[in-house]
Amino acid sequence: MDIPPQIQRAVILHEQGRHDMAEKELRQILTTTPENAFALALLAISLAELQRRDEAEAAARQAIGYEPDMAFAHFSLARVMADRNRPEDASAAIREAVRLEPDDASYHGMHAAIELSEERWQGALEAAETGLQMDPEHVNCSNLRAMALVKLGRKSEAGITIDSTLSREPENSFSHANKGWTLLEQGRRKEALAHFQESLRLEPGDEWAREGLVQALKAGNPIYAVVLKYFLWMQKLSGGARWGILLGGYFGSRVLGGLARSNPEWAPWIAPVRFLYICFALLTWLAAPISNLFLFAHPLGRHALNREERRQALSVGLCLAIAMLLVLGALNPAFRTDNLLSAMIVGLLSIPVSAIYSCHEGWPRKAMGLIATTLGIVGGSAAAILGIFHPPPESDMTAIGDLLTGLFFLGTFISMWGANFLSTRRPER
Repeated sequence: MDIPPQIQRAVILHEQGRHDMAEKELRQILTTTPENAFALALLAISLAELQRRDEAEAAARQAIGYEPDMAFAHFSLARVMADRNRPEDASAAIREAVRLEPDDASYHGMHAAIELSEERWQGALEAAETGLQMDPEHVNCSNLRAMALVKLGRKSEAGITIDSTLSREPENSFSHANKGWTLLEQGRRKEALAHFQESLRLEPGDEWAREGLVQALKAGNPIYAVVLKYFLWMQKLSGGARWGILLGGYFGSRVLGGLARSNPEWAPWIAPVRFLYICFALLTWLAAPISNLFLFAHPLGRHALNREERRQALSVGLCLAIAMLLVLGALNPAFRTDNLLSAMIVGLLSIPVSAIYSCHEGWPRKAMGLIATTLGIVGGSAAAILGIFHPPPESDMTAIGDLLTGLFFLGTFISMWGANFLSTRRPER
C-alpha cells in the first residue's frame, strides 16, 4: 500500500515501537484531515499497543466507517480484537481484509496468528502458506508456518523452515525464539537456550522468548524435563482430547482401585501403577512453581522470572515449607500426631494456590483465587479444630472437624478440574 507522505514519520515511529510519539503525530494529522482512514487505522494499532483498548477499537471502527473498502482498516480492527481476546471478531475482520487485498502476505500472516491463538493448527498452516505464496520470503508467515508445523507434529519441516528464515534474516528476534521452541520440543535444551538468549538480546521485551528461556532453564532438571514434554504434547491436542486424557487417567485409576479391592492378589501390581499416576498428577501441578523457586538461585533464572511466576513460586514454596514443618512437629513426641493432618491440608492447599497464577488476569484468576481462599478457610478450620483443640472423639466439635476435613479434600479434588477449565478461559479486555 502507498503511504501518504504526511504520515511517513508516524509509520516509522510505529515500526520503532514508539507508539506514544506515533499517536501524537497521527492526532496532529487527524486535526486537519479527520476522515483519514489510514491514519485512524494506524492510530488504532498504536493505541492497542498502549493498552488503551476502548479508544483503539473506536478508532478502527471509525476508519472502517470512512473507508469500508480499505483492507488496512479491517486489519487494524483484527489486531485490536485479537488484543481484546475476541478471536471470532478478529477472525471476521482479518478475513474481510484478506478478501479486499488477497495479495498482501501480512494479512494472511495475521490470519495465521489468530488461528494459532485458537489452536486451529491446520487453519494456521493454510493461512501462513497462502501468505508465502504471495511473498515467499515473508518472515512472519514463515515463522507462523513453522509454529503450525510443530503443533501438527511435523518438526523436521518446521526446522527447515526456520533455518531458511534465519539465514535470510539472522537478526530477527521472532525467528530465534521460534527456533528455540522448536529445539526445546526436540529435547535440545542447550541449543534452545542460545536462541532464546539471542532473541532477548535483539528484543529484550519479547515475552515468548522469555518464557522459552525459563522453560529451557528448568528443563535442566530431568524430572521437570519429563513434565515439560508432557505439557508440550498436551498443547498440541484439542481441548476435547485434553479433557479425555485427564478424565481417562482419573477413571482409569478408579477402575484399577476397584480391581485391586475385588482381586486382592492383583493389589501388589496395581498399587505401584496408581502411586505413579498420583505422583505424576501432582507433578503436573507443582513441578513448574517448585522449579521456578529453584531458579531464584540461578544467575540467569532469577532475572528471567516475571512477577507472576515469582509470586506463584513463593506461595507454593510457603505452603510446602509449612507442611514440612508440621510433619517435623508431628514426629516430635511433644506434639500430637494430628499435626500430620494439618501438614496434609497445607500441602494440598499448594495445588489451588498454584492454579491461581495459571489463570489469565480478570474473572478466571479472581474465581480461582476465591476457590483457593475458601479451601484455605475450610482446611484451616479443620486443622485448627482437630490439630490444635483436640476435642473428644465423640464430641460435636470432632464431627464438625471431620466434616470440614472431608469438604476440604473433596473441594481440593474438584478445584483441580475447575482450575483446568479456568486456565483455558481468556476474558475479554
